[in-house]
This record gives sequence, C-alpha cells and structure tokens, in this order.
Amino acid sequence: MRQMGITALYPKANTSRPGKRHKIYPYLLRGLEIDRPNQVWATDICYVPMARGFVYVVAIMDWYSRKVLAWRVANTMDADFCVEALEEALCRYGTPEIFNTDQGAQFTSEAFTGALKAAGIRISMLELLRRGTCSRRRGACPSPSPTSRRTPARRSR
Repeated sequence: MRQMGITALYPKANTSRPGKRHKIYPYLLRGLEIDRPNQVWATDICYVPMARGFVYVVAIMDWYSRKVLAWRVANTMDADFCVEALEEALCRYGTPEIFNTDQGAQFTSEAFTGALKAAGIRISMLELLRRGTCSRRRGACPSPSPTSRRTPARRSR
C-alpha cells in the first residue's frame, strides 16, 4: 500500500483539539527537573478502535514515579470521565504542584480546569505546532530519553 501511495480510510479519534473558547494555559515544565513524587502529574487519553467507534481510556500519572494514579474508560469523549479520574487521584494521593496535559477539549474544559484550580494546582499544557503534533524542536515536549533531566527518573529496585 505504501509503494502505491494508498492508505486505509477509517474514522480516527481526535483527542487533542482544544474546545472553542476554552482557555489554553502555558507550558510550565520547560527546564524543570522533576525530582520527587507529587511534583508533576500528567494525563492523556488513548483510544481503542472498536467495531463501531472507539472506547476511550484516560490515565493520570505521577511523572517522577511513573505510577498510574487513576484511570477511567468511557465510550464518549466528554470531560466527565476525566474529572472522575482526577478526583479519584486527588482523593487517594493528595495534590501535585503542577498538572500537565495536552490541549484536548476535555482538559481545557471548565469542569476539568476548575477542579484543578479548586485544589490549588498549577496548570501546564503542551504547546502545539499543528493539530496533534507537539513542538519537540522548540523543547516544548518532554524528551522520551531516560537520560533527559526533564524526564522523570526511573527508580532503582
């Protein structure tokens, strides 16, 4: 297919579009050394293609320990299941200093950002160059390299 220049046509999830009139927050992690638990939490949504549509999974993680603090599965992409996962993580593990997300409508919604603000958590959002592509060239996204100082250190066992 690649040699012929053809691709499969199927519906794709669009999980990183900000909602209209939703506030976008600055990226706060540039140059920040993450060296302790509850310093930075992050979240994202993954989608699983099904026979009809998708199932969406949201996970909230501590960047230092890389522990999944809470997760939820839903068949719609509204903010409710993201807020539920956030509330569970806050209840079980306390509050982080910074919460990092992409600019998806669920994470820019008033319900989600309001829950973060009510808990006194600073909000950080990845900068996007174009839809679905973060700006690694400008250093906006955390490097996947385990030796990067911006990437959470792995715990030795």
